Amino acid sequence: MKEFQDKVAVVTGGAHGIGLETARRFREEGARVFVIDTAPGPHFVGDVADKEALERFAAQVVGECGRVDYIVNNAPPPMAGLDACSYEEFCRALAVGVAAPFYLCKLLAPHLAAGAAVVNISSTRDRMSQAQTESYTAAKGGIAALTHALAASLAGRARVNSISPGWIETNGRTYTGADAAQQPAGRVGTPADIAETVLFLCSSKAGFITGENICIDGGMTHRMIYHGDEGWTLGRA
Repeated sequence: MKEFQDKVAVVTGGAHGIGLETARRFREEGARVFVIDTAPGPHFVGDVADKEALERFAAQVVGECGRVDYIVNNAPPPMAGLDACSYEEFCRALAVGVAAPFYLCKLLAPHLAAGAAVVNISSTRDRMSQAQTESYTAAKGGIAALTHALAASLAGRARVNSISPGWIETNGRTYTGADAAQQPAGRVGTPADIAETVLFLCSSKAGFITGENICIDGGMTHRMIYHGDEGWTLGRA
């Protein structure tokens, strides 16, 4: 029997990209999957930043199954920067990226099954930045820190880990040349690269891993390049 057969998995932002592939892989392995996403479709349509929507979603999961085995907090926060981001937009990013994962775990914590696991999707932006990305970067840094706090609070009830994806192409485009070569792995990532790690972290094979972050970026954050290295030069405005 497959390890995930008849298990209950919850995936936020599960109608596209990493979330869609994660939900698909769980279903392929026999799990019952509940998705919440703002996009229309055969799932719970709702905004994770809406407290009442999260409460209705959690109630549906518990009402239909009575338990939860896996929670994957994947819904992405909006990205806006210092020059253009309003206070309200910044708060929304934190609501989607940090408050919603916290509250969903809080709602479902009393219903976690034995061997439960939580996987939070952060980003390599939790440790590196481009200019004008403050809302997204702050939210991803927040969920990375939330991960080890939840791991402590849920000790004995669930393992909690996070994944920090690098460049993941979610629209099926293939990149070559410099776009691929800037990753030491030689290519841009795919949703499957992340989904497979989500399932690993939820499996019994990862039974001694909790409070950890796994960076999946093809090695990009570990490549040190200075001006003049590998044909790269610093441009001047």
